[in-house]
Amino acid sequence: MLLLLTFAGAVAAVFLSFDPPWQRDAGPAAAADRDASPSPAPPAPTAAPEAPAPAEAPPSPETSEEPSVPVSGPGTFTVAREGVTPAAKGHAYRVEVEDDSGVDPDRAAEDIADVLADARGWGRGGTRAFRQVDDDSAGLVIRVGTPATTDRLCGAYGLKTRGELNCRGGKHVLVNLRRWQLGSPQFDGPLADYRALIVNHEVGHWLGHGHETCPGPGRPAPAMMQQIKGLKGCVSNAWPYTSGGEYLGGPSVP
Repeated sequence: MLLLLTFAGAVAAVFLSFDPPWQRDAGPAAAADRDASPSPAPPAPTAAPEAPAPAEAPPSPETSEEPSVPVSGPGTFTVAREGVTPAAKGHAYRVEVEDDSGVDPDRAAEDIADVLADARGWGRGGTRAFRQVDDDSAGLVIRVGTPATTDRLCGAYGLKTRGELNCRGGKHVLVNLRRWQLGSPQFDGPLADYRALIVNHEVGHWLGHGHETCPGPGRPAPAMMQQIKGLKGCVSNAWPYTSGGEYLGGPSVP
C-alpha cells in the first residue's frame, strides 16, 4: 500500500512538471499582451506659428517745401485785372507782377486788397479808402518782382535792397519776390501776416510815414519799423492800428 502511494505521488509530480498544451500555446502571447504598454499615439501635427506680418513703416512726415524763388526775371510785368473797381472812391492803385515769377497777378491783387481794406490797416475802419484800377489813373503802383529786378528798380531811386529788401520810390512800391514768398526769419507769424506787413510798411511810406522803432519790450512792433532788421524786444506785428483804432506806433527813427 505504501509502495502504491509513493508511485502515485511520483507520477503526479512528473505530470505537474510539464505545462499543459493549452498553456504552452497561449502563454507567451497572453504575457506579451499583459506586459506591453500601448505605444503612445504620435503627436498630432501642429501648424507652424505664422510669422508676424511685417510692421508697416510709419508714414513719412509731410514736409512743406519752400516755393522756388527765381533770382531774376525778364523785367516785364502783368497787370492784375480782377478786382478792378474804377467807379469806386478812394486812392487808386494798380497791382503788377513780374512775368515768370510764379505768382498769379490776380491772386496777389486779392491779397493786397484784403490788407488795404482791413480795419487794422491804413483804411482804419473807413477813414481812408483804396480802389484797384488797371490803367494809368493809379497814383500808387504795387509791383511784385524778382530780387534782381527789385534791386534795379529800387536802385533807380538810390535805394539799396541787396536782393533781400522791399522799397518805395515815388509812386512805386517794389515788393521783393523773396520776401513775398518766404517771409522773414525775424517775423513770428504766418506768411499772410508778413505780406500784410510788407504792404502796410511800404504803403505807409507812400502816405508820408517815416521809420519808427520799438516802443518798449513786449510791445507790438510798429508797422513802420524795419522788423526784418530785428525786433529790439518788441513782438512781431503786421498792422498800424489795433482793431479798436489805436495807433501802434513807436519813436521816430531819424
